[in-house]
Amino acid sequence: MEIVVSKAELMKGVNAVSKAIPTRTTAPILECIKIDASTNEIHLTANDTQLGIETIVDGTINERGIIAIPAKNFEPIVHKLPDGEVTITTNETYKTIIKCGKVKFDIEGQSGEDFAPLPLVPKQSPITMSQFTLREVIRQTIFSISDNEERKMMTGEQFKIENNHLKVVSLDGHRISIRNVELKDQNRDEDIVVSGRTLNEVSKIIGGGTEDMVNIYITEVPKERKNEVTQHICFEFGKTRVVSSLLPGEYFSIDHMIPKEYQTKIKLNRKELLECVDRSLLLVKEGDKKPIIMNITDGNVEMMIKSVAGAMDENIDCEKDGVDIKIAFNPKFFIDALRAIDDEDVELYFVNSKSPCSIKDEKDSYLYMILPVNF
Repeated sequence: MEIVVSKAELMKGVNAVSKAIPTRTTAPILECIKIDASTNEIHLTANDTQLGIETIVDGTINERGIIAIPAKNFEPIVHKLPDGEVTITTNETYKTIIKCGKVKFDIEGQSGEDFAPLPLVPKQSPITMSQFTLREVIRQTIFSISDNEERKMMTGEQFKIENNHLKVVSLDGHRISIRNVELKDQNRDEDIVVSGRTLNEVSKIIGGGTEDMVNIYITEVPKERKNEVTQHICFEFGKTRVVSSLLPGEYFSIDHMIPKEYQTKIKLNRKELLECVDRSLLLVKEGDKKPIIMNITDGNVEMMIKSVAGAMDENIDCEKDGVDIKIAFNPKFFIDALRAIDDEDVELYFVNSKSPCSIKDEKDSYLYMILPVNF
């Protein structure tokens, strides 16, 4: 095999696929990036069997072939090469020569034929949305997933499509994040759970343009067999596709968790509230679980926090409807939710001091629920 690719194009491709390189594996081939120039295009692929990423890089194919190169060698080499044209040559023993200007690397590769192909996801009935919308939906919900692998379903997000309406839900046992999006094209109903890791990687790769689209394909499996067969999801955008296993099983039913009524509602400036809660963390050491207390009265929210380092007290103007209430929360959870909201003002709803606080808008485009803590 012999190909010629610009350093910038090669680095862009390597950066994209390297996100699917496993940190630990007993199969050395999975630690490689596959370069497939056996057709008229140059494909780079990485695959850890749960997540696979493939992208096409522009270049010239002088001799067709396929090779798998250990990512721990290939990735840093590509990054350190000078700007210019990169020539990658391999022989029948998988020896790989990488040349760029006056620089030459000679490394050992492996048979590309041994590399596991990405799962096939039929390109039927795609869910289409702008890259901007997908990236924003992920940004506004991903912080609520759990990193506890023992609670596997909480490490993913529910993508539920019903009547051309997409609802994305994440929760970790202490909070719930919901984003609602109207889809333009007609889409079939779906109810799947997508790995949080996959969504994180997709959000890092996509450009995020409002005019740039992403097509999402899901393997169709009869409902009665969904617990027997591994379903996959494919995100396709530009010259890149990301394929991932879906989390098996039914997601949590959250409708009964959402309060239908409230005793107190306040409206206040989002930035002012965010900056106040952020300041409160100046007195809290990392790992300390000190709550921020909200004392809500007519026209005022008093925000208080106390730790071994000191205390903070700040007042914020608000519009209040309902009864006075005093309640406390994990300040980090509030910061995560407020940073995910773009509105100038936010509306907070309370039932009592033991029930979750709901942050939502009148258009029902988002809902964030945060459990209170004792103080």
